[in-house]
Amino acid sequence: MSRLPIRLLGRMLLGLAFAPPFAAFGQSVDLTALTLTQAEELLQERNRELQVARRALEVAGANTLSAGARPNPTLSLGVSAINPSAGVGAGPFREKTVDTSVRIDQVIERGDRRELRLANAKSLESASTEDLSEAQRQQRLALRYAYYDLLFTQDKVDIARGTIALFESSVRAAELRLKAGDIASADVSRLRVDALRAQNDARSAEAEQRRAQLALAYMIGAEGRAIGIHAVDPWPSVYAGRPGGAVDELIEGRPDVRAAKSRLEAAQNGRDLAKSLRTRDVTVGAQYDHYPLGTAPANTFGTGNSYGVFVSVPIFVGYYYEGEIRRSEVDYSAAMEGLDRVRAQARTEIARAFSDLQAAAERLQRYDESLLIEAKRSADSAEFAYKNGAIGVMDLLDARRTLRAIQIDAASARNDYSKALAAWQAGIGRLDEGK
Repeated sequence: MSRLPIRLLGRMLLGLAFAPPFAAFGQSVDLTALTLTQAEELLQERNRELQVARRALEVAGANTLSAGARPNPTLSLGVSAINPSAGVGAGPFREKTVDTSVRIDQVIERGDRRELRLANAKSLESASTEDLSEAQRQQRLALRYAYYDLLFTQDKVDIARGTIALFESSVRAAELRLKAGDIASADVSRLRVDALRAQNDARSAEAEQRRAQLALAYMIGAEGRAIGIHAVDPWPSVYAGRPGGAVDELIEGRPDVRAAKSRLEAAQNGRDLAKSLRTRDVTVGAQYDHYPLGTAPANTFGTGNSYGVFVSVPIFVGYYYEGEIRRSEVDYSAAMEGLDRVRAQARTEIARAFSDLQAAAERLQRYDESLLIEAKRSADSAEFAYKNGAIGVMDLLDARRTLRAIQIDAASARNDYSKALAAWQAGIGRLDEGK
């Protein structure tokens, strides 16, 4: 049984202090009878990790908007030909003996630079979309782990409480038999000791249940109502059909693989974009000049209104964008290696999940088909024999301990199988099947 990390437990305890009231959480969901479907709906609405992934997608969308923008024109205003000795003369502004200029310049991108930039940004946005899907896959799997852990601890609490009730009735019966002289006081003491041990086991199981409730509450944003959460879905059946398919198709359909493909496509566009930097942009401009024709002595070369047209291009004499192009090649190689790595990880995850699922299913079937049945039969026989004086109290206690241990082991096996099934479904992208 894995322990809740101390850091995560601290965050959840802080959430208990500052959590919003239950009315703000949503009265449509009864956390005291929480189904897995309801938990997944709350996960989509309130999970903090998913919110981070959604913000990253929004940032990628903003980057796409920026990438598609065309260069803005530049407006320039200026005054020149000012004679500090003669001054600018009298009269209105247009009659001043200065050269007034108004100029506008526009950069014209070439080499399909805008299209490549936009394609690169769209590929990265697609990757962010798949990252969100991958985050949802991971969080849904973690949610099912937390949900099944809570089911497991609930079963342990039920087993422990049933054991307490059994020992309490046995102690009462033994005390009556002791008064009648039908049993030794040492046997009564043994029953009392085991009854106390059962109470300790029940308290430990309740503490485990609280930790499981906190873990699940954090995932669905319900820290303020953690103690009241109760899982009600049944365990998945070991005899139900399991989804499958061709491994290569399952791998290619996973969101992490699709995200790696989108990043490879973005790297390809980025490489083309870097190469396009060697295609010179052209800047065109138009200018209007006004120097008044006047009679002032300082205005000896007035030209009135004049116009000009300009074209400028960069001259690559010191640098030819070698660094950007080389960097883009490295990024493309890294994206190819990243895609290969993600595919290998997906294949390993699917293979491991299938192996764990088979082992967990076989283990659970042994408990359901033989171990639990035989342990219950043995315990019932021991109870009957003890009531009729055929066996001693030590044999009875051994039978009860064995039954309780097997019941807990069976619940643990059911938890392991449910988690293995969830991991298999998440690995092949079929979490919605077989709920």
